[in-house]
Amino acid sequence: MTAAALPVSEDFFRNPYPMYEQLRQQAPVCRVQLPDGSPVWLVTRYADVRAALADQRLSLDKRNGDGTWKGFSLPSALDANLGNMDPPDHTRVRRLVSQAFTPRRMDDLRPRIQLSADALLDAAAARGQADLVRDYAGPLPVAVICDLLGVPAADREDFRSWTDTMMTPPAHDRAAAARAVGAIHAYLAELLAAKRAEPDDDLLSALIAVRDGGDRLSEDELTSLAFLLLLAGYENTVHAIGTGVLTLLRHPDVLDEVRADPARLSATIEELLRFEPPSPVVLRRFPIEDLTIGGVPVPRGETVLLAVAAANRDPAEFPGPDTVDPQRSGNHLTFGHGIHFCLAASLARTELEVAIGTVVRRFPALRLAVPADELRWRPSFRTRGLASLPVLLA
Repeated sequence: MTAAALPVSEDFFRNPYPMYEQLRQQAPVCRVQLPDGSPVWLVTRYADVRAALADQRLSLDKRNGDGTWKGFSLPSALDANLGNMDPPDHTRVRRLVSQAFTPRRMDDLRPRIQLSADALLDAAAARGQADLVRDYAGPLPVAVICDLLGVPAADREDFRSWTDTMMTPPAHDRAAAARAVGAIHAYLAELLAAKRAEPDDDLLSALIAVRDGGDRLSEDELTSLAFLLLLAGYENTVHAIGTGVLTLLRHPDVLDEVRADPARLSATIEELLRFEPPSPVVLRRFPIEDLTIGGVPVPRGETVLLAVAAANRDPAEFPGPDTVDPQRSGNHLTFGHGIHFCLAASLARTELEVAIGTVVRRFPALRLAVPADELRWRPSFRTRGLASLPVLLA
């Protein structure tokens, strides 16, 4: 079947939801061509996306694909992660990782996240204005994930630079992404060697130490997992903080309720994650056999993309989906569903509660410094995030 080009444009980057609504109504499982030329099956209805997320006939292992998916080209030492694994390897690695990803370690991070948030906002408050992406949403997740992994403070700006370049390489230098991947790989290899020689109280040291009987993580699995945690822990959180604050500014009634009753914050964060997921589409899947999704036959090996951004606004699951209602029922799919549910969801929720809660509490006069229609969005189909968020704080 011929794949029609997905009509992405500046209008789409500003607001992709009208297009998702049109697809959900007219072609909820359709063959499209992404901007990079990859032909994919795009799935947009909530029921279909949720079922597909739990369907083990849809593989994450690229070896089950037909070779038409492009995506990132990673060295094998960065590719052996949970995002590319099916059972039984996925089961084994996730079980080992869960031993190190303890609730105590996550709880211990909250006061450290708060200290980092306050320090960044102190600097912004002295100026009376800020770009909340550049000055806050960007550096805060770097501090958190590097603190968790045990990355020395002196190296954290390099981590942020490499990750930004990998995700959004300069238009004039596409090879920059490959260089950034190489730099991350080399650095993680050195860091793991240092942690093995001198373990510390951090997640990388814990991952090196975990074992289940005679089993433990291989060197490539360790390096790949550190890479995945860095990428997901930074990129997604930056976008979720930025779009979350913007959504509250655009919905002052919800913002007022959170300020009046901080106990509402947790439910509000869940609604913000539903309303603006930082990853509009989850990791690609490859059918291991011919199957049917939403009544549409999908051949073995072809790429399937599950559009959680579309599913999260399906009125069949979320009545009035384009309104922000922290009291609504329904389960958003931003963290996935089934065996691949995000391992770090609790960390992400904690970080968002601290980051967004602190901003709205500290700055009651918080407002946009430019009209909302002048805000710049990242030109990406795979991520949903602001390029900048200029605000006035007082």
